[in-house]
Amino acid sequence: MLWSVVEHFYRRTPLARLMSATARAYAALHAPFMVYGYVDPATRKFRRYTRISSSASVIHRAGLAIADHVWVGHYSMLDASEGLTIDEGVQISPWVGVFTHGSESSVRLLGPQYVHVPAAERPGYTRGPIRIGAYSYIGAGAVVLPGVQIGRGCLIGAGTIVTADVPDHSIVVGQPGRVRGNTLERDARRFGMTETYYEAKTLKDSH
Repeated sequence: MLWSVVEHFYRRTPLARLMSATARAYAALHAPFMVYGYVDPATRKFRRYTRISSSASVIHRAGLAIADHVWVGHYSMLDASEGLTIDEGVQISPWVGVFTHGSESSVRLLGPQYVHVPAAERPGYTRGPIRIGAYSYIGAGAVVLPGVQIGRGCLIGAGTIVTADVPDHSIVVGQPGRVRGNTLERDARRFGMTETYYEAKTLKDSH
């Protein structure tokens, strides 16, 4: 009954339009948006064409090395506490987690003593730098775990958990991620391209 009254009020009164417009304006002001340009903490160079969502989080920004033409989508988390390198042209979809350390087992094992034990001595504590190679794509909701090296030109499927190193031009899907194909073969089959544009030879031949 109460909902019927509210619905009638909302639909039939002039105030409803104002309420809706106000809510939409508020949402627009607080919605995530892409921010063009980023100063690479490692080199202090301005990456003019790199775009990172206003809602993306970076842990320990000083440990991040990021190239130009990178795209990081909404609500992604980049953990650079153990060193994170993102090469040119990498695309990271929304809701991706890239983690260079993990304490899920260590906190359980150590309890309150966790904060008093040096990271290198914590049982179950995982850590390791991550590198994502040039022009690789990380699908929405994927997770990259500590110490993983992803090669160039890879496709990481949505929801994939990357637990091990990935060779260049790999297509990886699953939980845990498994190599299921090759992007060079896929591009030749689907687009008729036998060479990747960003490879040095192709760039040289195109000029």
